[in-house]
Amino acid sequence: MLSFFQSVPFAVVLGLFVSFGISVLIVLTKGWHGHHSMDSIIGVQKFHTEPTPRIGGLGIVLGLVAVSLALWQGCCDAAESQPLLGLLWPMLVSVLPAFVFGLKEDITKRVSVRTRMLATMASGVLAWWLTGISLTRVDFWGVDVLLQWLPVSVLFTAFAVSGVANAVNIVDGFNGLASGVVCIALVAMGIIAWRVGDVPLAQLCLLLFLVTLGFWLVNFPWGSLFLGDGGAYALGFMLAWVAVLLPMRNPEVSVWAGLLACSYPVLEVAFSVQRRLSRALHPGHPDRLHLHSLIKFRIVRKALLHWPANFRNAAVSPILWLYASVLGLFGVVFYDNTSALVGGLFFAAWFYRLMYRRLIGFKAMPRRAPLQKPDPGVRAQAVTTRLGD
Repeated sequence: MLSFFQSVPFAVVLGLFVSFGISVLIVLTKGWHGHHSMDSIIGVQKFHTEPTPRIGGLGIVLGLVAVSLALWQGCCDAAESQPLLGLLWPMLVSVLPAFVFGLKEDITKRVSVRTRMLATMASGVLAWWLTGISLTRVDFWGVDVLLQWLPVSVLFTAFAVSGVANAVNIVDGFNGLASGVVCIALVAMGIIAWRVGDVPLAQLCLLLFLVTLGFWLVNFPWGSLFLGDGGAYALGFMLAWVAVLLPMRNPEVSVWAGLLACSYPVLEVAFSVQRRLSRALHPGHPDRLHLHSLIKFRIVRKALLHWPANFRNAAVSPILWLYASVLGLFGVVFYDNTSALVGGLFFAAWFYRLMYRRLIGFKAMPRRAPLQKPDPGVRAQAVTTRLGD
């Protein structure tokens, strides 16, 4: 492990300082740009108590740009920097559609969910076009045969990348939650890359971890700055692209290792879509019935009743970091064992459902809620709406 850190280009550390510095600068100058960048406290999914800038993704992206420019200008030994730069530049170019359309939504509040999803898919297609890499296997024979056809492989990759990007956006509900979960997943995949000898990819994971940490230090626990859609989509895309690169560059690594590392936000999306469709609602319909929301109202708020609201919001995150860490650790240990990883994913889904049932008394729901008697989820939504900060 020491040899790995000795091989990391010094410019990588620059990402942490640039990301942190720009994040602090955004907070200090919010009086100038707040009219456009502030996140309102009005909305069913809003938990913060005062308007807050939601353009934290700028710090993350600009931190990566600063590192790539430093590497390109040769501030480090070429033998150390070029392999990393070869991975970083295509990722930076590819992330632009997801980041730009997300940032536009942060500023204008007028970009539809469909448009943002298509933008994240465009980022996935652009990443394939720049690198020639797409998912050609999922370690299931029938599906793997289809993925040998390039159009299917590219579309499948774009859809998978878009799904993870939107999943990270979904869990961006409390101080430090989304950025913390992304950091945990990056650490897990970075360790796997190091174990199989893919040093450049391990370095990329470290770089992404550091620029995310720069934002996290401003976001957690006070909630002085939010990722916003731009930051969440950018982080989600880059996390998903690392999950694609890891098995495609290293055949001994199962595709399911990266999926398990990202599984908490993915399960949140899958379960949310199922919950909303069961009530004949649009899959993108906002509510306060996410797992992190229920943890806030059923556990944290009661246990920390006298804490300030922003600290109660922050207290939700460590609970789910622990969940994500266990899944990431499982992926690290069994990175080359598809059967074990699939079993781990089923366990993750079972445990998620168990937590949800404990918190809300969840039961199988009819396709349409009875008109004369609201189902438990609807009652819980009403309760959480009344109890919201």
